[in-house]
Amino acid sequence: MTVWSADNRPNILVILSDDHAWQAVSAYGESRHLIQTPNIDRLAQEGMRFDRFLVNNSLCGPSRASFITGTYSHINGFYNNSNCRFDGSQITVPKLLQKAGYQTALIGKWHLESDPTGFDYWEILKGQGIYYNPPMIRDGKPVKHEGYITDIVADLSMDWLKKRDPSKPFMLFCWNKAPHREWEPALRDLDFDHDRVYPLPDSLFDDYSGRGQAEHTQNMTIARTMKLNEDNKLTDPKDLTPEQKKNLGHLLFPA
Repeated sequence: MTVWSADNRPNILVILSDDHAWQAVSAYGESRHLIQTPNIDRLAQEGMRFDRFLVNNSLCGPSRASFITGTYSHINGFYNNSNCRFDGSQITVPKLLQKAGYQTALIGKWHLESDPTGFDYWEILKGQGIYYNPPMIRDGKPVKHEGYITDIVADLSMDWLKKRDPSKPFMLFCWNKAPHREWEPALRDLDFDHDRVYPLPDSLFDDYSGRGQAEHTQNMTIARTMKLNEDNKLTDPKDLTPEQKKNLGHLLFPA
């Protein structure tokens, strides 16, 4: 998203969601109408919607490394989420913009193991991050916030925007954890769908007959990947305060 700064250079705001399938963005017209995303839809209507796209390494860290460097994983060195550490000395978009006089900030999920570089201000989740009351790192120092992570990232981003120097252009990365599993919603949204029954996807019983090895060995299946208690919401979120537990009401997480 871009708007113009005082010196007629574009301000840049990058809002990133995590593991957000196209079927869960209503601008793409998914036939089952799983959810409505009016604010994202407005961006799509007033800007550009990508209908043909390729993710060269669709994992959390590697995709972020590619995003900020403009390079493939074998160039930027971040191949996976298991044993890689991002080399912050390499050229990145925020460094180039910083050199051009931009104010740069990163708020939310980072998940690249090393500290961010090229940012005048950064406040990131520790590792993968948690949904409720997340510990974060602000410019190298630990901090902790109470609340829901999406609200926290939005509030911190708004706070930084209000305090920035309005005479200079800015680039802000507002990088969310949601809706990455275990898909824990905000307490206010626990009863969002009431008793709605969703139709089963066509691919539910797909056995990948007639397709290649990659399809047969990929990991994102119910049998291999789904966690019974966490993904099916059979247990309460782990990091609630006593007051949050009191308000939980077990609407979605039965005892």
